[in-house]
This record gives sequence, C-alpha cells and structure tokens, in this order.
Amino acid sequence: MGFPKTPALTVDCVVFDPRGRILLIRRGNDPFKGCYALPGGFVDIGETVENGCRRELREETGLDVGDLLLIGVYSDPARDPRGHTASVVYLAQLAAPADPVAGDDAAAAEWVEDWRAAPLAFDHAQILDDAVKFRGSIPQD
Repeated sequence: MGFPKTPALTVDCVVFDPRGRILLIRRGNDPFKGCYALPGGFVDIGETVENGCRRELREETGLDVGDLLLIGVYSDPARDPRGHTASVVYLAQLAAPADPVAGDDAAAAEWVEDWRAAPLAFDHAQILDDAVKFRGSIPQD
C-alpha cells in the first residue's frame, strides 16, 4: 500500500531579538509577493521539522538560532492558496542583536517592531498573536 495523499509539511520560525522585535522576511515570490512573512518553508525528505526550521531560517535570513520552542501546528486547508499545508511553528529568542541578510526566496529580511501594521502573508498574523501570548507565558530566569 502506498502513502496516502496528505498536506505538504512546512515550518515557520518566530524569532525575537533582545529588544522584542520580530524577524520577518519580504516574500520574493507569489503567493503574497512583497508581503511580510515569517522565515520558513517546506521540510525536505529525510529532515526533521526542527532541522528544517533552522535550515529555512538560515537560508532566508543568514541567522542561526539555538533552542526552539514549539508554538503549535497550523493546518487550516485554506492557509496557503497553493494547496493544503500544515506548518509546525517554532519560537526562538536571540540573546544578542544580529543583522539578518536576505537569501534564498526572501527579497528582504528585517527586524520589525510594529508587525501588527505590516501586510502579513498566509496566517502569519494569527501565528504572531499566538507567539506573543506563548512567549509571555514562559518563565524568565
């Protein structure tokens, strides 16, 4: 018996810098070309979602992160106009400031303070709302 047809598996990474800004890319391709989005993309065959998250972040922004905390899984069949995807979303915190450099399919990568005013792709506004709540619930050392 072969594999069933299932949603495509993706990852997204919500990264906060020490000032509380969020790392966003500008999409270089459709859908949502020119809109802000979280760094992320499709998980490769043979890759864990954690490694896929780190790889996509590095390819699109040039940044590396340490610990990843699971925010959730977003699987609304309408979240991506190209087809049904399920995204595993992680939170990362940078301990020191870093300058992102856009790469891969990202037209730009930048720290955004007022992300609520930005045109966001996919369901990334909902993800960011959830990430801010989740981050606020994490005990600080």
